Amino acid sequence: MITMAGSASNYLEEKYINAAFRGETFPVPTGLYLALYTAFPGEAGGANEVTASWYARQDMAQGGAISTAFTPPADGTTANAKNILFPAVTTAAITITHVALHDALTGGNMLYYTDLVQAKTLQVGDVFSVPVSGMSITAT
Repeated sequence: MITMAGSASNYLEEKYINAAFRGETFPVPTGLYLALYTAFPGEAGGANEVTASWYARQDMAQGGAISTAFTPPADGTTANAKNILFPAVTTAAITITHVALHDALTGGNMLYYTDLVQAKTLQVGDVFSVPVSGMSITAT
């Protein structure tokens, strides 16, 4: 289980505060993409994301509407509504220590991040996956 409790990026925290307390429009993302990291991504994201030839961020909505990516919240918590499968590792083994949600397939803004309870070493041929409800996000 991947739990993102209160691990909002600086970008998301600032957008939330501006919307909730300053009356600014909250920027609704057009997509949500899961990214893999080999170390802490930093509060702004961008550091330590996997760069292997087999790797690409995965679309949480799998081509559907963004609203289909996560379940409706209950008590401030939501979970992924679809199975997420990364491509199989084709190069050297790699250890994944963190995951993050971004608003773009490449570049964009990191929204939420967390460390894995236990780092996951992927060997050639292995697939990193997250089953339905295998990742939850809790607003704190």
